[in-house]
Amino acid sequence: MTAIADIGVFGLGTMGSALALNLAQSGFTVAVSNREAEWIDPFLVEAGPLADRLVGTSTLADFVATLATPRSILFMIPSGAPMDAMIAQITPLLEPGDTIIDGGNADFNDTRRRSAALTDKGLHFVGMGVSGGEEGARHGPSMMVGGTDHSWTQLQPMLEAIAARFEGEPCVAHLGPDGAGHFVKTVHNGIEYADMQMIAEVYGLLRDGSGKSAPAIGAMFHGWREGPLKSYLMDVSATVLSSTDKDTGQPMVDVIRDRAGQKGTGRWTLIEALKMGQSASTIEAAVGARGWSAEKDTREAAEPMLPMGALTAQMPSDADLELALLAGRILSHAQGFRILSAASEEFDWQLDLARISEIWRAGCIIRSALLDDLASAFRGDFPQGHLILAPAIRLQLQAAIPALRRVLVAAVSMGVALPALSAGLAWYDTMRRGRGTANLIQAQRDFFGHHGFERQDVAGIHHGTWKALG
Repeated sequence: MTAIADIGVFGLGTMGSALALNLAQSGFTVAVSNREAEWIDPFLVEAGPLADRLVGTSTLADFVATLATPRSILFMIPSGAPMDAMIAQITPLLEPGDTIIDGGNADFNDTRRRSAALTDKGLHFVGMGVSGGEEGARHGPSMMVGGTDHSWTQLQPMLEAIAARFEGEPCVAHLGPDGAGHFVKTVHNGIEYADMQMIAEVYGLLRDGSGKSAPAIGAMFHGWREGPLKSYLMDVSATVLSSTDKDTGQPMVDVIRDRAGQKGTGRWTLIEALKMGQSASTIEAAVGARGWSAEKDTREAAEPMLPMGALTAQMPSDADLELALLAGRILSHAQGFRILSAASEEFDWQLDLARISEIWRAGCIIRSALLDDLASAFRGDFPQGHLILAPAIRLQLQAAIPALRRVLVAAVSMGVALPALSAGLAWYDTMRRGRGTANLIQAQRDFFGHHGFERQDVAGIHHGTWKALG
């Protein structure tokens, strides 16, 4: 085989096919292959004129031989064991300086392990988060790259060519070594969980609290698309709520069973946050809500058995609902970026939080007008490195938090659960109090476990003199 391809893409599923076509359309020659070799020829036929820049290879040896050195090989396959198996198969065919790229939703711990193992062999490993779904992969995704400077030098021209653009700037960046890219993508997905849940909670309050129809709620969301809530997910939500099922004539969303799936990245965000002692309460609430949704049979059985009681409340205004959702989104993003900051320190990644905000402004699922505000905030200085203390963000919260309080009071009185929005406000109220209640927890721990505590007036670890109850 003649080494003519700029990059190889292995895995011709939805995302791999779209990225290969994007690369070809951007002027690069792309070698393509797939575990099921029978997929290759149909893909080349469907590529039409772009097939001139695609080289199909049915064996791994031919696939590698087609690539110009130093080689760049992008795997778009399931994470976990399949990725480890492919690394084991392809490594003997590679040479020092070659780069393997994992473009799937991988656990960053696996990425760090693979990076260390391949470094010993003179090879480079890139963990690359890709966001935007099939449409983004084909026409411009947001990409979060973790790996060596050597790999970034190879990949930068290609990735910047295929990336989404915001005001002309490519939404891709080299964020740090080993697992940095995959960790940032994981937190992106955690924020995505919270964002989707909060929008669903407002939908639920409007549906169950005021009896609004799906199309009416969709129209409201459509009106919010050009305000402070402008975002891809608001576009999606307005569209799906306004869509009709062709078989029944009912709103499409009303014929969908209320059981939400999840692939694990939200849980990963939560797990890693807890490991580092960080709050991810809005993301935890979103993950928990998906878990509760799976208990559909139990919820249906419980509904007549667990009445709400006789509380009533006035439905919040549309303006309050809009501001409440804005407050919740700011708080969930702030928690996500706090996790990124903690990970940057933990793993010595030196993550640029402003740049992460910028590459999320186009192409990815959580792209929104808010991210422009966050990028500007991160370019300035604020106390403790905590986003909710940035001057412009403080002003936004000052205007929106009262509305969030009114919405939550109404929801509690109506018996409508808003777990993610509630978690966001609880975190905000915790963070705004200089004196919390952990002093009592420390006293309890010392009483039954002799764990000790710090005093406010004397340095060191102390123990209490506890009076036994008579």
